[in-house]
Amino acid sequence: MTVAVVLLVAALVIVLALMTAAGAATLARMDGATYPAALTRAATAFAAVITLAAAMTAAIGALLS
Repeated sequence: MTVAVVLLVAALVIVLALMTAAGAATLARMDGATYPAALTRAATAFAAVITLAAAMTAAIGALLS
C-alpha cells in the first residue's frame, strides 16, 4: 500500500509540474516571447516545482524521523 501511495503522489507532482510549465509557457507567449524563450520559461517553472516538491519531502521526512 505504501508503494502505491508514493507512486500516486509522484504522479500527482509530475502532473502539477507539467500544468505549471504549460501555464508558464502560455503566459510567456501571450506576453510576446518567442517559442524558445517560452520553452525556457516552461522548463524553469517545471524544474522549480520539482525542486520545491523534493525540498518539502526532505523537510517532512526530517520532521517525521
